Amino acid sequence: MITKKGIVTSAKSDKTAVVTVHTYKKHPMLKKTYRVSKKFHAHDEENKCREGDEVIIEETIPRSKMKKWAVKEIVKTAELPTNN
Repeated sequence: MITKKGIVTSAKSDKTAVVTVHTYKKHPMLKKTYRVSKKFHAHDEENKCREGDEVIIEETIPRSKMKKWAVKEIVKTAELPTNN
C-alpha cells in the first residue's frame, strides 16, 4: 500500500478530510529544490480529524469520485486555541 504523510486542511465534510501533502522536487537544470503541495480527499470513518492534525493516509478502493485515500492514523493532533 502507498502511504503519504500530510496535514489536514479541511474537515468540514462528513467523513471526509482534505489532506495537504508537501513534497520536494529538484529542478533539472538549476539543481534547486522547491516545494510542491498537493491536496488529497481522504475517507475518515469516525470524523476524528480536525484542521491542523498531522495524519498518515493510505491508498484504498475508490469511495467516490474524489476519495481514493483513507486516513490510516493521526500522528499528531492540533492544539486547540486557548482564550486567556
